[in-house]
Amino acid sequence: MKLKHVKFTAALALAAFSFAAHADCPYPKAPATVPNGATASEPEMIAAMNAFKAYDADVKAFGTCLEEETKEKSTSTAQLMQLKTMQSKKLNAAVDELKSKAKEFNEQVRVFKARS
Repeated sequence: MKLKHVKFTAALALAAFSFAAHADCPYPKAPATVPNGATASEPEMIAAMNAFKAYDADVKAFGTCLEEETKEKSTSTAQLMQLKTMQSKKLNAAVDELKSKAKEFNEQVRVFKARS
């Protein structure tokens, strides 16, 4: 009984280590909210703009991180292709989310500027 517990604990630790090894490139987090251009103050819009600039930089860093992670992997050609495909999907999802959020923010910037 005790041996099973030790094996389970070892397997759990190995799984946790594997997960940590694959979590080197943190997925970029979009700004929590986009201010309403009709009611937002100028400082709120500037803060949002700075948050989106940082988010854009995070997405670019994520892409660079994925590239570096691919270079560091010494695997077979088939595994490397599978890794590249998976990382391409991750990067495409991050870029798509960035484009969507940026479009939403830019619409609110136009609303904000129209108030002036």
